Amino acid sequence: MSESGLTSGDFTEENEPFALFAQWLKDAEASEINDPNAVALATVDADGLPNVRMVLLKDYDQRGFTFYTNFESQKGQEILGQKKAAMCFHWKSLRRQVRLRGAVEVVSDAEADAYYATRARGSRIGAWASQQSRPLEGRFALEKAVAEYTARYAIGEIPRPPHWSGFRIMPTSIEFWHDRKFRLHDRMEFRRETADGPWSKVRMYP
Repeated sequence: MSESGLTSGDFTEENEPFALFAQWLKDAEASEINDPNAVALATVDADGLPNVRMVLLKDYDQRGFTFYTNFESQKGQEILGQKKAAMCFHWKSLRRQVRLRGAVEVVSDAEADAYYATRARGSRIGAWASQQSRPLEGRFALEKAVAEYTARYAIGEIPRPPHWSGFRIMPTSIEFWHDRKFRLHDRMEFRRETADGPWSKVRMYP
């Protein structure tokens, strides 16, 4: 039994990482106070300098892990330029972590439209009003932009901005980690050569 009350049976003979991730996320949804789908997103700029920030995972399936953003933002530009990224989930209440990395693709317009339509009206307005990652001369400028777009779209649907969509990371490696006593943690890495290839599984030293 680990310090977290979890057993090494978490990994058992699981040969499909998405199923294991689904179980771990479900556990996190029951234990985390805020945003169990929060994840650190790492990107690289044109000079090879890394960047990291928190985003919210909005979907995942056999194709990969999806989040949405302004494509004109710093992270949007870095991903469009390099077409690769990494993620790290950390669920403190469970003492668990999942890391993944791989190539990135843009989701379809239909997927982006469908998700955008589920957002709160204020969040849809915000997607138009915020020039994300660019200098802001003062809070009033943002509030003014929000007011302008609120008036523009006072009636009817709010269309999705052309610069706002989603990215899907198609992992070639996914590592599951959980805390064990005396720092003798459990680490299991799933690897594949291509985004649609078969997975292999390797248990790693802590």
